[in-house]
Amino acid sequence: MPHDPGERDTTDDGEQHEHARIGLSRAQCLEARLARDARFDGRFFTGVLSTGIYCRPICPARAPHERNVRYFPSAASAEQHGLRPCLRCRPELAPGSGRRLPEVLELALKGIDGGALTEQSLPAFARTLGVTERTLRRQFERHLGVAPSQVELTRRLLLAKRLLTETSLPITEIAFAAGFASIRRFNDAWQHAYAMAPRAERALGQSPGEEAPLTLRLGYRPPYDVSAMLAFYRLRAIPGLERVDEKGYERRYDYRGQTGWIRVEPGEGHYLNVTLRGVAPRALPDILHRVRRMWDLDADLAQISAHLTQDPLLARLAAHSPGVRLPAGWSDYEVLLRAIVGQQVSVKGAITIMGRLVARTEAQFGAAALPTPAQLCALNLDGIGMPGSRIRTLQGVASALASGALTLATARDEQLLALPGIGPWTVAYWRLRCGLDTDAFPASDLVLQKALGGGDKLPVKEVLERSAPWHPWRGYGASWLWHAMSTAPALLGMPSTSPAGGAKVARPDNPETTS
Repeated sequence: MPHDPGERDTTDDGEQHEHARIGLSRAQCLEARLARDARFDGRFFTGVLSTGIYCRPICPARAPHERNVRYFPSAASAEQHGLRPCLRCRPELAPGSGRRLPEVLELALKGIDGGALTEQSLPAFARTLGVTERTLRRQFERHLGVAPSQVELTRRLLLAKRLLTETSLPITEIAFAAGFASIRRFNDAWQHAYAMAPRAERALGQSPGEEAPLTLRLGYRPPYDVSAMLAFYRLRAIPGLERVDEKGYERRYDYRGQTGWIRVEPGEGHYLNVTLRGVAPRALPDILHRVRRMWDLDADLAQISAHLTQDPLLARLAAHSPGVRLPAGWSDYEVLLRAIVGQQVSVKGAITIMGRLVARTEAQFGAAALPTPAQLCALNLDGIGMPGSRIRTLQGVASALASGALTLATARDEQLLALPGIGPWTVAYWRLRCGLDTDAFPASDLVLQKALGGGDKLPVKEVLERSAPWHPWRGYGASWLWHAMSTAPALLGMPSTSPAGGAKVARPDNPETTS
């Protein structure tokens, strides 16, 4: 990380607040942008006051004089100050900030990123988060310096800019895909923010042409081990729903009765390419949000590694396999199904059962997908390969979700633990694989117990003590240990024949089974 030479900032109070939100001093931001350091991409944006534009730290343009610069913690805050995005470095492609924020604010940002404010008002959205609109606004202002409406408007404009630049979609379709209610509102918002018509942006990019698959880029901060992510998803691909080859990951996607496919694969530079076939453009906010979370694209791995590698064991793992991320699932609901089905069985066995769930849903309801909670309550699960106790757990969770007694987006641990068959391992694993809590750590996981015990099963109490210094990134520590057990067990002091990721794992969450 760039050092702080101790220079005294001469910024005003507003800039001081912005640097506090960024977590970097003005001198550190200066050093990062002059070095075009990709590790800081998305952590802050450089506003060039003399030109009225804002850039990413990696912008290839000639570096502006520091006296003409102001640093912002987000694209929304830069646009709130009347700046427009740079055409060369394209701020809309930057990864997220990776900052840790209060839980309700993180949930709100994830919801906005997925298009929640396209479907509902801010007061209604606040209620889904369990807070008042006033409280939500105060959280945004305190930690981000902008209102929720500015974050949502910037999201819409930057998505529209990306579609105008990278695709041949008609402008009307782009307006609706970005979340605008009408082409007039889109034109007005674009003109007000960027002082030109949307068609001028299209003229700088590609012109409408023949219909083709829609491909967009999603950025990340290096290091990033794409091959490790593909290996993770390859082992866990659900038959009939997902497929993974040597180069990429594909998934079925259903939107309002229309079925298409999404493909994710490595792109040039620090990007993943996301290609959509047969998917309505209006589904883009939801898809891009899910892919970013699933592939852990917004993590600041340099910051996480600096903390975790203070532990000699994790330092060895990071040196051997830099860029190992924390893979997540497609949805909170799907991850919970995977966690329950995966209790006390191998990964391969769990995926076989998940494939059967998809097949039975298609046979009974006509859709090749995982069953909705209501469908799961009615689905015939006889002979599916699970004990009756686990079937009751699955359908009990489905019943709670279908009735509205449980909402996963705001579920508390005690609510989940009150459900029959749900224990600490399932809750911790679910939170970890949902990207809901980077500190989630399933200490009763047998692979983790053996990884930290050098092959011997370490008691849960000792696992918790051993991992305590990793806070608030214990989830990444778990991911690194699982990866090492699969690829390099010798680093953990174990023989190369040690159980890998597909081995049977004891997870004592179901009271009617034993480990």
